[in-house]
Amino acid sequence: MDLASIRPGLLTTREEMKAVFGGGTQGGIIPSDSTRNILIYVDHESGKKYGYEDGWLEEADELGPVFEYTGQGIRGDQTFLGLNGSRNAAVLYHEEAGKSLRVFMAMGRVPGSKSAAKQQRYIGEFTLDAEQPYTVREAGDEENQRRSIIVFRMRPIGDYERLAKDVITPADQTDAHRVSANVVTGRMIEPKMVKPKKRRASESRRAAQPSSIADLRQSDLRDQYLDELKKQQHEIFAYQIKIAGTTTILKTDLYDATEHELYSVRGESSREEVRTAVGQLKDYVRHIRPRNPKLSVLLPEKPQEDLFNFLHTEGIDLIYQDATGYTRRAAK
Repeated sequence: MDLASIRPGLLTTREEMKAVFGGGTQGGIIPSDSTRNILIYVDHESGKKYGYEDGWLEEADELGPVFEYTGQGIRGDQTFLGLNGSRNAAVLYHEEAGKSLRVFMAMGRVPGSKSAAKQQRYIGEFTLDAEQPYTVREAGDEENQRRSIIVFRMRPIGDYERLAKDVITPADQTDAHRVSANVVTGRMIEPKMVKPKKRRASESRRAAQPSSIADLRQSDLRDQYLDELKKQQHEIFAYQIKIAGTTTILKTDLYDATEHELYSVRGESSREEVRTAVGQLKDYVRHIRPRNPKLSVLLPEKPQEDLFNFLHTEGIDLIYQDATGYTRRAAK
């Protein structure tokens, strides 16, 4: 078998793919030292044991379909660092290393084989989404211990196979549950590349870390305010929300359980950002239990007076950062 014969839909095995691409046969992420490829193996049976499901999102966007794949690490928080995170880092930096991501789906045991080896169906070649290459979520492991997982967001390159059975199972009902605030405030630490390939200024960000000044300010403000609330001994969480009938998973910003207060944190105090914050809060608040939390927008500086009037009309508090710390202007 050669590379030209490997087309989406092909049924093969890990051993056969090792002969073509190099690398090993164990694990979900297998970087090759002999070819410019990283093999990614998806197994629904294995994934569900560790609290996640990989596959196509049911909802495509303006750029097309997205395939989600959970990173390496079956216990504890997943990482990009050290030996435990080396294969996750290989996926994150696959473009800089000049490697392709090739995805396979487990299809049950090889017919007639006495071993536990499974058939693998080739899905296609992928690259990470340029705008949001990965997101961080909270999931339970096989012992139901909560942990942070890395979920890569991949886009197909060229031909691919997208079967209905490969789509992530839509949620039966809307489910909102509290997760660690670190899921939205904690930044994943990424290893530095040695002599990374230079990227053009027009290219989108590689990692899910803040890229623009507004993104950075938003992330910093969230972290700083979280620390402030913790100093006051408040219980702080976020909400991870699955929407019924979709594969969408939403994440709120900060939720203060002590004050029953839901925050939207923005990186600028512009009209556009304030409008975005109001939309997020009105969307998310429907799913928060107990009902009717106080709604607040956290901004990095004092906005125009008209924007406070807008928030006041919507019943939303304004908190903004100033030279003395934080100023709150209550809507009521």
